[in-house]
Amino acid sequence: MTPFYRDDAIRQRLIEFLGGETLDQVTATYLTHSDGCQFRRSQLRVPAELDWFLERDLDIARSLADSKSLIFHLDIEYVHFDSPAEAHVDPVRAFEIQEPVVRVIECLLLHWGIRPLHILTGQGHHFVWRIDRHSELAQRLSMLDPAPELRDACVASVPEPFTGQIGALAQSAFAAQSLVMEYVAQRIKQEAAPLMEIPVEITAVHVGPGKSGQREIVSLDISEYGDPLYSRMIRQPFSYYLKPWMQGLTDDPSVRDQIPLVRVVPLHEMDIKLALQVRQVEADVRDLARRACVRIPEQSHGTTKLLDEYLSSSLRRFHDFFYSDHHDPKDRWHETYEQTPSHILPPCMRSLLEDPNDRLLKPAGMQLITRSLLARGWHPRHIAGLIRSKFENRAYGWGVDWQDYNPGIRADFYTRVFAGLRATGLDELIDFNCISTREKGFCHSPCDAGSCLAPLRQTLLTHPML
Repeated sequence: MTPFYRDDAIRQRLIEFLGGETLDQVTATYLTHSDGCQFRRSQLRVPAELDWFLERDLDIARSLADSKSLIFHLDIEYVHFDSPAEAHVDPVRAFEIQEPVVRVIECLLLHWGIRPLHILTGQGHHFVWRIDRHSELAQRLSMLDPAPELRDACVASVPEPFTGQIGALAQSAFAAQSLVMEYVAQRIKQEAAPLMEIPVEITAVHVGPGKSGQREIVSLDISEYGDPLYSRMIRQPFSYYLKPWMQGLTDDPSVRDQIPLVRVVPLHEMDIKLALQVRQVEADVRDLARRACVRIPEQSHGTTKLLDEYLSSSLRRFHDFFYSDHHDPKDRWHETYEQTPSHILPPCMRSLLEDPNDRLLKPAGMQLITRSLLARGWHPRHIAGLIRSKFENRAYGWGVDWQDYNPGIRADFYTRVFAGLRATGLDELIDFNCISTREKGFCHSPCDAGSCLAPLRQTLLTHPML
C-alpha cells in the first residue's frame, strides 16, 4: 500500500463517499474497480473489504446501487476518437473545451435547485446527488418504470451475495431515472451546443472530423442508464485514476512520458485549472482530503422540481409514444425482425445488420439504424426490438456477457435516445449523409456520396415524429 492510501484522511473520504462514517455504516452495495474492464461479477467485493483495493493501489468504484438512496450521476467527458490519449496528454485543452458545458450544467442544476457533489475525473466531470430510497419521490419514480416486463430479468440476475439488496422497486426507480437523466442531457445539449466549436453528444457517439480535422466531442455520458442497476458503478473521489495504463494508452512510447498519474478529486475551493495541478501532487491531494467533504448530498426538493418539469416536457410525450408498443415476442423473431427486407436498407445499414459485431455495440451504429428505420416508418420500439434480436443472437459472438447486462434495456435506451433527439428537434441530421457515415467508419460502400442516405434524411426532415 502506498503512503497515499495509508493516509487516514484519504481513507475517511473514501468511506464517506460509500455512505457512512465507518465501514460498518456504509450504504453502497459493493466495491469494484472500473479502469480497464467492464462489469465483472468476480471483481465485486463487499464494502468491508475496502482494504483489499487499498493494499493493491487500485482505482476504486462504488456501486450505483445503495441501500438507503437513489443516486443520480451525470458524467461528462472529452472524447477524441482518433487519439484516445489526447485528454491525458493535454488535459488543459480538454478541460477548457468542456467549460461552456460545465457552466450550462451548473446553471440548469441551480434552476432546479440541485446542489451536487462536483468531482473532477481523468477526462471530465461527475455531478452526483441522491434522494432517499424510501421517500415519496422515490415511490413516484418507481411507478414510472416504462418497461416493467424487462425488470424481473434484471432482478433475477443480481450477483451473489447482493441478491437481497437490489429488488424490483430499486430497479423500477432506476429505469425511471433513465428517462429523467435523458431529459437532463437533452437540456444540456440544447443550451450548450450553440456555445461550442465541437459537438456535444449524448453518449460517446462517433462524429466526423470538425473544423480542426479532428473527430472529437464532449460526451454527456448517461450510458449507465442503459444497463441494469446492479451492473453500474461510480468512480470514488480520492482514488487513483488508472485508465490510461489499464487501457494500454501508455503502450505508445510517444505519449508514455506525457501522461501523469492523477487522483480523482472533488472541486472544492478551487477552479478547474488549479484542480488539474492539485490532482497530480500526492501531498496536495492528501491536504485536500482534510478539508473537502465528499458525502453525496441529498437533493429531494430540487429533484422533485426536475421530475415535474420532465413530466410536462415534449420528451415525456415522446417517451409515452415510444413505450406505447412492445418488442415482438421472442418466439416470433424468426418471422418478424429476422425477415426485415434488405432491399429497403441503404448499403451501410445492410452491412451493419449482416455483420453487426462490434459496430452495432457502438452508439453510432445504433444511431444509423434508428435514423434509417424511422425514415422507413418503423415505430421506434420495434427498431429497439430489431437491435435486441441481434444482441441476443449468439452466432455473432459478441464478447459481451448478456447475463451481466440486459440486451432489451440497452437496445431500448440507445434507440430511445436517438429517436428522442429527432422527435424533439435536437437532431438536425447534419451528419446523416454518406460522407459523414464513411468518415465515422460505418460506410464502405462504393455508392456515390449522398445517393443512399439523402432520401431518408429528407423524409425525416419533412415528417415530424410527434
